[in-house]
Amino acid sequence: MLREQGETGVQTHVRAVRDWLVGRNRPVVLVTPFGQPRWLVYPLFGLRRVIDRLSRSASVWWYRHWHAVLLQRALQLRLADGRPCVIYAQCPLSARAALRARVSDVQTVAMVVHFNLSQADEWVDKGAIPREGRLFRGIRQQEATILPQVDALVCVSDFMRRELLQRIPAVGRVRSQVIPNFLADPGDPVFEAERNDLITIGTLEYRKNQRYAIEIVHAAAKLGRTLTLTLVGDGPDRAMLEALASELGVEKQVHFKGFVAHAAALMPAHRACLHVAHMENLPLTLIEALSRGLPLFAPAVGGIPEVFRDGLEGRFIPLGDSAGAARLIVEWLDSGVIMEKAGIASRKRYLDCFETDEIAGKLVEFLDGEPAGLHATQALNNVKRELTHDH
Repeated sequence: MLREQGETGVQTHVRAVRDWLVGRNRPVVLVTPFGQPRWLVYPLFGLRRVIDRLSRSASVWWYRHWHAVLLQRALQLRLADGRPCVIYAQCPLSARAALRARVSDVQTVAMVVHFNLSQADEWVDKGAIPREGRLFRGIRQQEATILPQVDALVCVSDFMRRELLQRIPAVGRVRSQVIPNFLADPGDPVFEAERNDLITIGTLEYRKNQRYAIEIVHAAAKLGRTLTLTLVGDGPDRAMLEALASELGVEKQVHFKGFVAHAAALMPAHRACLHVAHMENLPLTLIEALSRGLPLFAPAVGGIPEVFRDGLEGRFIPLGDSAGAARLIVEWLDSGVIMEKAGIASRKRYLDCFETDEIAGKLVEFLDGEPAGLHATQALNNVKRELTHDH
């Protein structure tokens, strides 16, 4: 549904998968709504700006509807010959477009679960739609209808797999596997001589919770420790965050970089990565930090405990307790021995669990696998056992 170029986790994942396939001479084609004629694309997408001023909910509906329509149109052209292929969809609407566009049973549809809890929840966190409103319920119902129809389902975290099984038990009939996000190896870490303390990367919006990161810097100052924080990203919360840093008297310690392409390249100029989102599936930012040998500080929410281990590659910090989080962070940052060990552990964790060659092969092997119907009975029995165990 997105443009080919961009810095979101979805776009990064797609590039990682495509690069791995291309490197092994596997045919791969990226299909997006933006491959359609400009005379069709630009008026539809441009009109959304006008609609957004009138109603944000209507703007979200317009975005989802027309992106899906144009993607389906593009897929129909691509799939018309009926040749065997795997369609690797990056969201429920993309999967629905693929299911409607395919013309043969040998064109299989697999979907990867990038979203946190639900795409409806993500739109709520952006402040775009009301929780439990008509559109919120509609998006969740679409997911409950579409996901059980795909031929295969990839969950990037066990956390989201379990969430889906609880919310949409019918997905238990779909062949599925937990395969984490992965990244190409940037090489052995080379750090800059002078480094700032913390870096956090992400869109400046409510869900990413950068307000809390600034509050941690302020809490550390009360403890007598001056922390430096680099905020990389842009978004609707920037003005509020800049005002907050000034209000708390830490504006000289908090550096706003704005949007930076390939932002992970800034990590070697920092001692650790801070991540304070309210909810995450399996954030690529933390994997990028591991790959560059940075210790991590993040709350144990969503799939984050699957990225790193508390006390080894970093520390789980509390949400809603900036003083407690500051104490944990300062304790580690002020110990050269702890930080060195954690950095080495981070790099090893990446190589063992998230390096492209280690994981991409598993993903492609799964996508190349047998149709879901051959595994339906076994999968359903598995989910029944899991849900019984949960209760």
